[in-house]
Amino acid sequence: MIAVLCEHESDRVPGLAGLDAEFRHCDADGLAQAVKGAQALLLWDYFSTALRDVWTHADALEWVHVAAAGVDTLLFEELRDSDVVVTNARGVFDRPIAEYVLGAVIAYAKGTQASLDFQRRHEWRYRETRSITGAHALVAGTGGIGREIARLLRAAGLSVRGAGRVAAASDPDFGTVVATADLAGAVGWCDHLVLAVPLTDATRGVVDAEVLGAMKPDAHLVNIARGPIVDEDALLAALTERRIGGATLDVFDIEPLPADHPLWDAPGAVITAHMSGDVVGFRDTLACQFADNARRWLAGQPLLNVVDKKLGYVSAGTA
Repeated sequence: MIAVLCEHESDRVPGLAGLDAEFRHCDADGLAQAVKGAQALLLWDYFSTALRDVWTHADALEWVHVAAAGVDTLLFEELRDSDVVVTNARGVFDRPIAEYVLGAVIAYAKGTQASLDFQRRHEWRYRETRSITGAHALVAGTGGIGREIARLLRAAGLSVRGAGRVAAASDPDFGTVVATADLAGAVGWCDHLVLAVPLTDATRGVVDAEVLGAMKPDAHLVNIARGPIVDEDALLAALTERRIGGATLDVFDIEPLPADHPLWDAPGAVITAHMSGDVVGFRDTLACQFADNARRWLAGQPLLNVVDKKLGYVSAGTA
């Protein structure tokens, strides 16, 4: 028995009909009943925290798959301490997010936001823009998404370094990796600071006033990770006082971003609606990934993309 949590009870996940399993589709209100006796749970509604509220009903649960790369909204103490295996959608979003980041870097360098403003005012304004060739990008996050970003930025001509849990003098994708804890000492080098770290206790608020204050006055921040990784008040102050050049933000502390939030109108801010990895057809890809793992589970084979529940992400060396 596999329970499937969707945003709406009538929703159906594509591509599951060929699996030799019984499925119970439900919304958050129906999860308590659906999870009783279920050995597996697919969180198609990947931001839901409903499992936490109905945990005592999960009397037979062996495996939870979340159709997202981040698992910060899923993990809670009882789940962490249990024997339930958690897997995620690692790999699905790597290239789309890397393309989003490259697009953000190019748009910032070429002044696309200003060009649109001039166009709306019917104002012909000649100006010189920057080349991305030779620009410096520091990618915080050395997992699959961060590495794909680094590879694509390098291919586009940027010089790239990484920031991760552990510093490394030599890395095939980043060249040099600094410790994320030492971010303030490293960001003065970069023209673009890209955030691709998972949200954990160690990364929450890691981009604070000190880090922002150490950035170049024309530097560009890109956040495709999670909103709470950045101190939004400190970022708003840095943008408003023009202490950094701009920020492309796809994630926020509160989502959807409230209509009256000052970040909407902050100088140099580009806002998108948590969509950096969502390309046409991505739901079908997510469904195929789950179905492949479900076949392994039904056959008693090891699952792929197993999350280290203590760390909060798929650790190195894990399939």
